[in-house]
Amino acid sequence: MIAVKRLKLQTYEMQSAINDAIQVAYKKAGRSYQRKYLGIYVMSLMKRSQFNGKLAIGDTVTMIDGHHFKSSTAFINYVKDKPVGTKVTITYQHKGQTKKTTQSLIHLPNTKRSGLGITLVDHSTIKTKTPVKVTVSDIGGPSAGLMFTTAIYDQLTGGHLRKGRKIAGTGTMASNGAVGPIGGIDKKVVAANHEGATIFFAPDIPATAAMKKADPGYQNNYQVAKKAAKKIHSHMKIVPVKNFTDAVNYLAK
Repeated sequence: MIAVKRLKLQTYEMQSAINDAIQVAYKKAGRSYQRKYLGIYVMSLMKRSQFNGKLAIGDTVTMIDGHHFKSSTAFINYVKDKPVGTKVTITYQHKGQTKKTTQSLIHLPNTKRSGLGITLVDHSTIKTKTPVKVTVSDIGGPSAGLMFTTAIYDQLTGGHLRKGRKIAGTGTMASNGAVGPIGGIDKKVVAANHEGATIFFAPDIPATAAMKKADPGYQNNYQVAKKAAKKIHSHMKIVPVKNFTDAVNYLAK
């Protein structure tokens, strides 16, 4: 059961990464796209939630009491001020089927409000005139976001970015183009070097004061990647990036 839940979460994270990659690449290339809000994706359910056993991880809640909202915040705001015990009707998608269930709101621990008792995130999809297909094989999670974006943008703009170079890298991709840190970058440097990459993009996100206080020796992804490349005597160029434009500008030199 745990493996199934993890798979569903990884599937969601991967699809979200692809959606954000498409949006950023299309926007950078000046191409049109539409982002359609589907509802809220169920990430987890509290044991005491009245919806536990009705909703499942991976379901998408589309309406509450017949109301369709355009953000997870709006869904939350609709129920948060209602008294505990108030019954609400949820419309949701489960394995491609539309279903409904009516259950009571519960008090959310460590808060002064009521709720469904689920962990949720926004669920959306991207529509483009020319369909975009991303083959991910056995990749899981959002860490390939930057490279998805780069590959899509390169195709949209004529495929001139690579210039015969073998490019690797990692980093999450936010819908505004910001690159985020990931785990295990040292291992990805080793793998990229083994595959003959000549360029490796690494997230270069400065440490916050809180992070430095908790770990005075903290090194961000870029610093760890440089250290890993040096350790294996790699000739790859480790390139720091904070956003997608950094990667494009480097490749366009």
